[in-house]
Amino acid sequence: MATFAFRGRNAQGELVRGNLEAADSGAVAEQLVRTGVTPVEIRATLVSTGVDVGQFLARMKERVAPTDLMLMSRQMHTLLKAGVPILRALNSLEQSAANPALANVLQSLRSNLDGGKELSTAMRQHPHVFSPFYISMVRVGEMSGRLDGIFLRLSEHLEFEIAMRGKVKSALRYPLFVILAMVAAIAIVNVFVIPTFAQLYKGFDAKLPMLTQVLIGFSDFTVNYWPLILAGIAAGIVGFRMWVATPRGRYLWDRTRLRLPIAGKIISKATLARFARSFALCSRAGVPLVQALTVVARVVENEYIAARIEQMRDSVERGEAIYRTAITAGVFSPVVLQMIAIGEETGALDDLMIEIATMYEGDVEYDLKNLTSQIEPILIVSLAAVVLVLALGVLQPIWGLSKGMLGKG
Repeated sequence: MATFAFRGRNAQGELVRGNLEAADSGAVAEQLVRTGVTPVEIRATLVSTGVDVGQFLARMKERVAPTDLMLMSRQMHTLLKAGVPILRALNSLEQSAANPALANVLQSLRSNLDGGKELSTAMRQHPHVFSPFYISMVRVGEMSGRLDGIFLRLSEHLEFEIAMRGKVKSALRYPLFVILAMVAAIAIVNVFVIPTFAQLYKGFDAKLPMLTQVLIGFSDFTVNYWPLILAGIAAGIVGFRMWVATPRGRYLWDRTRLRLPIAGKIISKATLARFARSFALCSRAGVPLVQALTVVARVVENEYIAARIEQMRDSVERGEAIYRTAITAGVFSPVVLQMIAIGEETGALDDLMIEIATMYEGDVEYDLKNLTSQIEPILIVSLAAVVLVLALGVLQPIWGLSKGMLGKG
């Protein structure tokens, strides 16, 4: 169980603040709605430090791929649009599901609906399958009576997410392979090649060059203390993951990622494309502006930009125009800001957000296509530098001895 701080609006439009204890933020939102309060913000303030073994096992069982969820959403749209009752639709999808984990989730949803719960409430029991954004959109569909349209938009949104991740993985595959090959080559040279030359040089009564001494020293350290090195690497990885798991660490790491050379620009554009498309989806579904910004802040997957979106939401809640709040956020280009201003003036902000998303997606696709050509020179120079250092360190003593022998001759 965890304690959540919340902000919301009651039936009179007054701001309400407080704390509630619940299993997750979805349960808090459900309690607030039952009491007539529309949630604006829900944040965890105190989380149990115990290890929830049951939650871990549930997560392992609920391995539903994004592709499965996308197909399920599209099929739900088709069935509901054809007039099939939601229970029959879930039963049909359960029977035809190729993924056993998805079939179990659908069976659970159907059981909860039989028990009188709403679909969005049932989905909150599977947080590792349905994101807060997904559940919020389904909730909007239930309230507006347009659940079939919501499932169509969710399937399109998931399709975009899957395509974007696929392009990023494809673009990074070659650089990662080269880097791993370089690390493996350095390890082999340190463990097997340099020690052989070190034994050879011990028989020479000559002072070795500084570079050779450094390489031999590093090789000796690697051979003698490799368990310590591996333990240090493992501890560093675990420590980094623990730091990133903290709110402050996640915020700082996400901000740093946006400033990385080459990759930072792509991450920033992809995140803002996700924001614009998600915002347009919420707007077209009839979600109020403040609530839409709250929901979208959870889907961008970058705490730094999420904080800027929440800053925009707070300003909009105080009555400021979204264009001015976007300027203050400091994450949008002048062209995008102008498009937001036009969309706000004309009342077509959702259409302009789709245009913004399309523009960012085009930029990301172009950058990803050119990513290899941008990274390749860096990799070649790095590889050449490593080979040069190793060659000079290993061969310098031999060249020196050859010159000395020639001089004596």
